[in-house]
Amino acid sequence: MALKKVSLRAALVPRAALAVASAALLTATFASACTSDNGGNPTSENLTGRGPITYVEGKDTTETGVVKQLIDRWNAAHPDEQVTYKEQSNDASQQYDDLVEHMRSKSADYDVFAMDVPWTAEFAAKGWIQPLKDSFAIDTSALLPPTVASATYNNTLYAAPRNTNGGLLFYRKDLVPNPPKTWDEMLGMCNIARDNNIGCYAGQLKNYEGLTVNTAEVINAYGGTFVGADGKTPTVDSPQARAGLGKLVEAYDRGDIPPEALTFTETESGAAFTQGKLMFLRSWPSTFGDAGSESSAVKDRFAVAPLPGETGIGASTLGGYNAAISAFSKNKATALDFLRFLISEDAQHIVASGALPSVRESMYDDPALIAKMPYLPALKDSISNAVPRPVTPFYPAVSKAIRENAFAALQGQKSVDDAIIGMQKGIEAAG
Repeated sequence: MALKKVSLRAALVPRAALAVASAALLTATFASACTSDNGGNPTSENLTGRGPITYVEGKDTTETGVVKQLIDRWNAAHPDEQVTYKEQSNDASQQYDDLVEHMRSKSADYDVFAMDVPWTAEFAAKGWIQPLKDSFAIDTSALLPPTVASATYNNTLYAAPRNTNGGLLFYRKDLVPNPPKTWDEMLGMCNIARDNNIGCYAGQLKNYEGLTVNTAEVINAYGGTFVGADGKTPTVDSPQARAGLGKLVEAYDRGDIPPEALTFTETESGAAFTQGKLMFLRSWPSTFGDAGSESSAVKDRFAVAPLPGETGIGASTLGGYNAAISAFSKNKATALDFLRFLISEDAQHIVASGALPSVRESMYDDPALIAKMPYLPALKDSISNAVPRPVTPFYPAVSKAIRENAFAALQGQKSVDDAIIGMQKGIEAAG
């Protein structure tokens, strides 16, 4: 691939999900999706195949060229099992379409590929990726448990977490010396923001995937869920979900969340904080570099903490990539070894040094990495308490139901109760 340097912010914006699915529900899907041209199950074929493989991932935008470093490290030690990097577009929807096209055609061209965490359940349900069990089991004991949960479907691990991401609460330490631990505590500090003529709190509240993330975080923080163990049954119609969404809507109605926040993506919300217009911001670690830059109005006047919850640390949504073996690969033994390499301490140090949050817990306690990325301890707490996005084969439709109803509630077009009922009906229709 052609590497190009970008900012820390671009490297960390998430690219942009534990579920148990009933066998009965997916019988028809697996019967059609898991059968190869010769009538067999592709996940039981080519298990001992060794040789060169192709690794597929979106454009490597990290400043240090993380993907190239990983592949170079592997290739130096495996002259007979070289890995070739197939670079995709940097657009997530184009990456998804490319992977779907190759899997539907049962192409053997893609051996291992990285995918956004919410896609894992769909690809698993369709029989497109190799289950990592029995002789294909990998050791995940050193990994942060929520990252493993994001790669698990139907009680089976289907991918190796490659890198992760979690939300952080950015706050003005010159105005609030001690960060709030709960939503009520945070919103109780909004008078300080008003006294300083700035907004109190914002996240990514435009009607797009970011709003799904922000809504899921506050609903999960109050104990709500979205889908049941089968990955299909809606569970959002609950007092806990109403309490979570209600807290967000109440904050907006009261002015604790400024009106312009309904237009915020990562770009606009980060700019508002670095320009000194917000006291609290829910964002990804990417904002840290911009907020600490020489041009930032809050340089040396901000800090980060885990997201607030109902009674303590909140429930961040996970970002990042999971790496899976194609069910149609001819060299699955090599592909499996490559997955094990990707989660190794050596490989994850490359990932962490490239400012991509590692899936290995030990990386967050490394003094050299903390010196480079001071947000790591808070990020470790955030990811340790994180919840995957709804794990469902129907994620795009589920996400749409969440964000559209949440946006309507924030705008006052729906009551909190009607918005929750709308989510419930939308998730039910998605299956």
